[in-house]
Amino acid sequence: MKLCIRNGLVISPRNDLERLADVYIEDGIVTAITEPGEGSSKTEYREIFAEGKWVVPGLIDLHVHFREPGYEYKEDIASGCLAAAKGGFTTVCPMPNTKPVIDNTDMVAYVSKKAMEANCVNVLPIGAITLGQEGSILSDFEAMKEASGSIFALSEDGKSVMDSLLMKKAMEKAKALDLPIFSHTEDRELAKGGVMNEGEVAHSLGLPGIPPEAEEIIAIRDILLAKNTGCRTHLCHISTKGSVELIRHAKQHGIPVTAETAPHYFVLTDQDVIQGKEGMKTADSNWKMNPPLRSEEDRLEIIKGLKDGTLDVIATDHAPHHHEEKARPFQEAPFGIIGLETSFALSYTALVKTGILTPKEFISCMSATPAQILGIDRGILEVGKAADLAVIDVEREYEIGLDSFASKSRNTPFIGRKVFGQICYTMVDGKVVYSLE
Repeated sequence: MKLCIRNGLVISPRNDLERLADVYIEDGIVTAITEPGEGSSKTEYREIFAEGKWVVPGLIDLHVHFREPGYEYKEDIASGCLAAAKGGFTTVCPMPNTKPVIDNTDMVAYVSKKAMEANCVNVLPIGAITLGQEGSILSDFEAMKEASGSIFALSEDGKSVMDSLLMKKAMEKAKALDLPIFSHTEDRELAKGGVMNEGEVAHSLGLPGIPPEAEEIIAIRDILLAKNTGCRTHLCHISTKGSVELIRHAKQHGIPVTAETAPHYFVLTDQDVIQGKEGMKTADSNWKMNPPLRSEEDRLEIIKGLKDGTLDVIATDHAPHHHEEKARPFQEAPFGIIGLETSFALSYTALVKTGILTPKEFISCMSATPAQILGIDRGILEVGKAADLAVIDVEREYEIGLDSFASKSRNTPFIGRKVFGQICYTMVDGKVVYSLE
């Protein structure tokens, strides 16, 4: 198919592109990026008019949970891919905490096969660091890397590898295979029993807290291990001021560390967990995630970290749950919220609309830098490259609605919030996989 996306603001940080242009696509490849109207005689092209809209490299999410196999009632790979496409994402990395765990070649091949059947976005599996995520025996990293579909990183997400010697061995092995480690930054014992940020809000609600140091202890441990092993280490879902400061220090000393946060950590705080009027305080489990929403001081430092480059990536930690699970009392409900379909708009509204990030800085966080961390030739709009892209109306305001999701799940605290940034088209290898029309 031949496509021409006309007169959009093309933003591609990796090749320093930010200008009005027409983008021509043929056989899944970008064939030309021209001044608007320069190639208007090419009538054989299907035209998409993008005036007043952004045309950006397809968004890349380093951190999703698609729940298949084992928990398909929450989400499966097909529905997760649809949610990704609707959110402007063309590449996603599902974490291995499924049932069974993605810790062997058969499971890697299974995920890759299901992704091909979905025929939608690029799905790059992440393999488990230990067998069964039990923290005792390392998985066969090399076999999973060479498997059908291949893994692109290693993680124990959902829990930390608490044995520091084992984690060091994992990093040494990953370094030899040029695979990044995605670290779940949480000390299990310090976090045990906690359901929200430790502080005044938790105390007022009578809920056990998770202290900031539960995150920061594992963050500094894995920074030190990265320094000593040379393994590329990516710290997941950073939520505290202390973690940002540790990562900033590590980068100043050339340690091979990158880090992500998620929209809820720079949009919300633990104060938002409180529902109901004064004297009738309750907590809604749609505000329950791990790590938890932190303080206003933490939120502001997360934003500062994104602005100064300490935090490299905006991920979603898309974590779907069935509505009956999330309807349980706060202390009993599972951690996690969905995020693929709200991430761009929430982030754009909070960070770009307010002037905190430039468009290039923002798209770097959501596309270019994630591609570099994975070592894939995506996250760029350039002649000769794959036509993975999104067309986005950043001036269009809309309200996040309960029935608007492609995901199977609805567990989000953002229902009813007004945001800017409507995804109009998502394309993977030049194929339209989502259209608003």
